[in-house]
Amino acid sequence: MAFVKISEQSSLYNDLEKKSVREILEDINTEDQKVALAVQKAIPQIEKLVSQIVPRMKQGGRIFYMGAGTSGRLGVLDASEIPPTFGMPPTLVIGLIAGGDTALRNPVENAEDDTQRGWEELLERNITDKDTVIGIAASGTTPYVIGAVKEARKRGILTGCITCNPGAAVAAEVDIPIVAVVGPEFVTGSTRMKSGTAQKLILNMISTSTMIKMGHVKGNKMVDMQLSNAKLVDRGTRMIMDEAKITDYEYAKSLLLEHGSVRNAVDFYNSQK
Repeated sequence: MAFVKISEQSSLYNDLEKKSVREILEDINTEDQKVALAVQKAIPQIEKLVSQIVPRMKQGGRIFYMGAGTSGRLGVLDASEIPPTFGMPPTLVIGLIAGGDTALRNPVENAEDDTQRGWEELLERNITDKDTVIGIAASGTTPYVIGAVKEARKRGILTGCITCNPGAAVAAEVDIPIVAVVGPEFVTGSTRMKSGTAQKLILNMISTSTMIKMGHVKGNKMVDMQLSNAKLVDRGTRMIMDEAKITDYEYAKSLLLEHGSVRNAVDFYNSQK
């Protein structure tokens, strides 16, 4: 059976330029509502991947996201949010994009077609069998991604992928493929839309569930978040007040600033009882 790129199939809508703004927005929203349901069907595979990531990370392993274009940018975005959200060093979840950081803002010609560069970038970061490589490719055919996960898997490194096309080449080259079939895009082939949304949801699920299981959430709170601005200091202060049952805002804030995190502040406060 021939491989069909569902993500490249013609939109279910036509004559888009003739629609009113309201019609365009409502049609996009109609399509977006399909995304969460597609991701829901992929939960068993997401669970399988996270369940294998966590013990590796507890032994010092890292997560590498590999992608090109929108897929690569989403990986970099998710990785960049781990340090401020969970207080982890930026070296534990790493996003790599074909063409390097330049490609975050501007396309780099032919970068995604290089089958060797992705693996070379992993070697430059001293990848080990405790690490995990997750290829992100809506089409499932990106050479940069396929080359990287293929070489990683050969060496016993845990590999996964996030794609939106069943039967995609990348799925055959990883240990645990995650496939979210969102259907044709509203604008034909524009995988920055539903496919990108599905990838972002799945990345949220992978990184958040991993960090929870790594112990960086207590109850429902980000107890290790970085205090990088006034908003987060205020949030952390209120977390301490709630967790330690402190009514004095300024005292709770002083504990936070002195001890550097919600976790450390609450632990100190409880130790003084």
